[in-house]
Amino acid sequence: MKKGKIGVQMYNLKKTVEEIGAYETLRKINELGFSAVEVTQIQMTEKNVAELRRASQDFDIKIAAISAPLDRSPGRSGESLTTDFDKIVNDCRTLDCEFIRIGMMPVELMGQKNAVLEYIQKAEEMAERLSEYGIDLYYHNHHIEFEKYDGECLLDIMKKNTSRLGFELDVHWIQRGGENPVNVINRFDGRVALIHLKDYRIGQIDLSGNDSQKPGGFHHQFTNIIQFAELGQGNLDIKAIIEAGLQSGAQYFLIEQDDTYGRDPFDCLKDSANYLRELGYSEWF
Repeated sequence: MKKGKIGVQMYNLKKTVEEIGAYETLRKINELGFSAVEVTQIQMTEKNVAELRRASQDFDIKIAAISAPLDRSPGRSGESLTTDFDKIVNDCRTLDCEFIRIGMMPVELMGQKNAVLEYIQKAEEMAERLSEYGIDLYYHNHHIEFEKYDGECLLDIMKKNTSRLGFELDVHWIQRGGENPVNVINRFDGRVALIHLKDYRIGQIDLSGNDSQKPGGFHHQFTNIIQFAELGQGNLDIKAIIEAGLQSGAQYFLIEQDDTYGRDPFDCLKDSANYLRELGYSEWF
C-alpha cells in the first residue's frame, strides 16, 4: 500500500527552540511519535543546524524541508537564496534535506499580477539552479494567491508559468481563499510533494465586551472568527485531503497550526496526531 509521511511543521515551535534548543525540541516531537519535521521560523545558525542534525540522527527524524525566501525583503536582514545560496545548499546537505520551501511572496508584490509573474520566473530559475544539487524548490500558498485575474486564480497562473517549481499546498489557506482543498490538490497533480495539514474552524463570537456596541464592532467580531484548528476540530475533510494528496504525488503531510490560542503547541500536536491515527494513518508516523 502506498503511504505518505506525517510530520510537524515547526512554525509555532520557534519559542520552544529559543527556550530549550533545537535538539530538545525535536526530542519532544519524537516523544509524540513523529519522525519528520519541516524547519521554519528558526534561525539557521551553526549551532541550530548542528543540533538539528544531531537530533535527526539520534531520534531518527527526517528533516523533510527547510525554509528560505527567494530574496531579502527591503530593509530586512536574514538569509535568502539569492544572497546565501551556497550556505543554504550546504545546510541541506548537512541535514540530508531535499526540499527548500519559500514561505510566501514579498508583501509588496501582493495584488500585482505582473510583479508576481516576474517574481515567480526568478523562483523558476532558482528551482532550476537548485535541481543541479538534487534539491527541489517549493512555494507555499496563503489565501492571497486565490485572487482572480480574468477568471483564473493567481496560484493556477503561477503553476502555468512554471515547470520546475513545486507547490506546497496549505489546506487551511486554500479554504480561506474560497476554494475546495481537494479540488486544488487534484489540479496540482505532479507538482505537490508537501502539504500543510491544519483545520479550519469557526470560532465563537465574543459579546462580553463593549466593542459590540461601537459602530462596526459587531461586524468586526462577526467577520473575524475564523481560526486555525487542531485536525478533526474544524470543518475540513482531512481524510479526503490526504487521499487526494497521495494521489497527486505528495510525500510529506505536515501538521501546522499558526495560532494555538493559548494552548501548549505540543498538546495541539498530540490532538492532531491522535485524530490522524483514528483515521487510520498510524503507519505514516
